[in-house]
Amino acid sequence: MTSPAPSSHRPPRHPLPHRVAPAGPTSFGDHLRTWRQQRHLSQLALADEADISPRHVSFMETGRTNPSRDMVLRLCDRLAVPLRERNALLVSAGYAPMYRERALDDPALAAARQAVELVLKGHEPCPAIALDRCWNVVAANQAAHALLAAHVSPALLVPPINVFRLSLHPEGLAPRIANLAQWRAHLLERLRQQIQATADPALMALQAELQQYPAPPESSNLVLAGEMLGVVMPFCFESVHGMLSLISTTTIFGTPVDVTLQELAVESFFPADDFTSRVLRKLAQENAAPQVVT
Repeated sequence: MTSPAPSSHRPPRHPLPHRVAPAGPTSFGDHLRTWRQQRHLSQLALADEADISPRHVSFMETGRTNPSRDMVLRLCDRLAVPLRERNALLVSAGYAPMYRERALDDPALAAARQAVELVLKGHEPCPAIALDRCWNVVAANQAAHALLAAHVSPALLVPPINVFRLSLHPEGLAPRIANLAQWRAHLLERLRQQIQATADPALMALQAELQQYPAPPESSNLVLAGEMLGVVMPFCFESVHGMLSLISTTTIFGTPVDVTLQELAVESFFPADDFTSRVLRKLAQENAAPQVVT
């Protein structure tokens, strides 16, 4: 990536805060209680879901009974626990983890990696990025590179590159986003829902960090039409090429049995007007060679 172009309205330097993830549960009983409460279930309700007695649930939570491996998996299924956290529950109960976690460039995931690269390349000349569970960039097409590199501080482009931080940090895209309040609310709601689903301490730390950033100015209170129940989201920002209007969508893998694939998402942006479409096509002609960030 190239260094960002100078900006006459860049805000004062706002250093990246030190990020520390809060401690999570350790024993199986603590894990089980945390997930039961996360799903807003009583011991009686979970017992009914898992077809066991409330006393059995109570004994497992207090450590008086150690569950079998099959029981751990049954509880995880009833509580809709993500694969990464299922491994944590298995280990806390004394069993080996069941679901593998591999880097996307691992030979065993070659087919998945190729599919991601095809999706990113096929989305040109529009920006598209592949993200891990913490919204860090694991791959990006050339259009995404061209837009990010020209508009954010180099400090924010040091891996791992976090797209939430890029969007909301005062040295990122935030000062240029016309509908910043709307976009910020959208991102924080997605993060809140993900935390509700996963109870991931790293995501909680990211949420706390983002909430420390300055509140959007009144000039960014513009609410753009086109939002479709969180499925499609408008995004408008002042680029070095002029005001770009985009909409974004997110794609995830279906029913994966690998932690990495379950947590992988592809964020795709589409032009919302003719001017943006022309700018993206022009950038694609100027930057024909594809790039991938890992």
